Amino acid sequence: MPKPIEDYFIDLVSLDSESHDERGMADRLTADLKAMGALVTEDDAAASTGGNAGNIFARFPGIADKAPILLCAHIDTVKPGCGIKARKTGTRIESDGTTILGADDKSGVAQIIHGIRKAQGAGIPLAPIEVLFTVCEEIGLLGAKAFDKSVIRSALGYAFDSRDLNSLTIAAPSQNSIRIDIFGKEAHAGVEPEKGINAIRIAAEAISIMPMGRIDFETTCNIGVINGGISGNIVPNHVHIKGEARSHNARKLQQVCDDMRRAVELTVEKHEHDSYKAKADISIRTEYTKFNIADDHPVIANAINAMLRIGLKADLRKGGGGSDANIINAAGIPMIICGTGMTGYHTVEEHIEIADLEKGVELVAALIGCYSQS
Repeated sequence: MPKPIEDYFIDLVSLDSESHDERGMADRLTADLKAMGALVTEDDAAASTGGNAGNIFARFPGIADKAPILLCAHIDTVKPGCGIKARKTGTRIESDGTTILGADDKSGVAQIIHGIRKAQGAGIPLAPIEVLFTVCEEIGLLGAKAFDKSVIRSALGYAFDSRDLNSLTIAAPSQNSIRIDIFGKEAHAGVEPEKGINAIRIAAEAISIMPMGRIDFETTCNIGVINGGISGNIVPNHVHIKGEARSHNARKLQQVCDDMRRAVELTVEKHEHDSYKAKADISIRTEYTKFNIADDHPVIANAINAMLRIGLKADLRKGGGGSDANIINAAGIPMIICGTGMTGYHTVEEHIEIADLEKGVELVAALIGCYSQS
């Protein structure tokens, strides 16, 4: 007899699985999926991610002439995620306050496992089911990027990696990462500062004229990391800057990245001493590309039917973050994002209501059931 969803979830979060260290989760889920009747494989993603486990991919057989449905969640967590001590407190599950809980995304993992079990017990013929549990999602969607998407046979899919059970994320932006190295000229700050070129000052000036924050309703950009200097009495000759830009519009994303680049170039050009000129190396890289699923697409219609069947609202929304769904959509498999009920994720205040865990199980089973009968 399987454990109740809340106890199974607590079992999963007790397994350490910070990004790069998902071995325990991978082994547990492989065993659980096999016990449920799935054919399970683990890929070699660890070779490219630098972790100790690969992505887990499982297939459940079903109606012969029906394309599979894909269910996806990630098995890694952010830090601090080791030694999690989950506890039931009234109607919710939370950590002891020294770590995250790991509901992001082990609530989704647990709901997929229990939801498939519920669907299997419903007494109706089921479509084939594919399950993808990815590694290293939290550090750049590395597992999904490394996974061979050509093995997926599903017609549509659902990622369980959002908060609100009543919403469906049907669009998400592209993201570009921005890396900037500014090179000035070192000098003694007290004896001959005029002979130096202060890289920190250049960085500050450049950042001050960059677009920043929310640019418009579908575009954002940010500078999140700046490192430079070694001592207060030395004019710093190097600064490293990390930032990002996101947009649901490819043209706007390109424009904001161009504006950030030009801000650095214009500022650097103004700083020189004698024959030495400040320099900058700027790298802009696409991390993932946007998706936007049409409202009348079958992946949305199936989800709405399933959610209404179990008393959820099915609000359609555009997201601001990236997830495995960006990578799967880019491979040509339509995927939207469902909520799990996780709250306060990426903080030590993270928690989840037991009722939401249970509702997520109903949602997974309903998605499978509605799709199988369509």
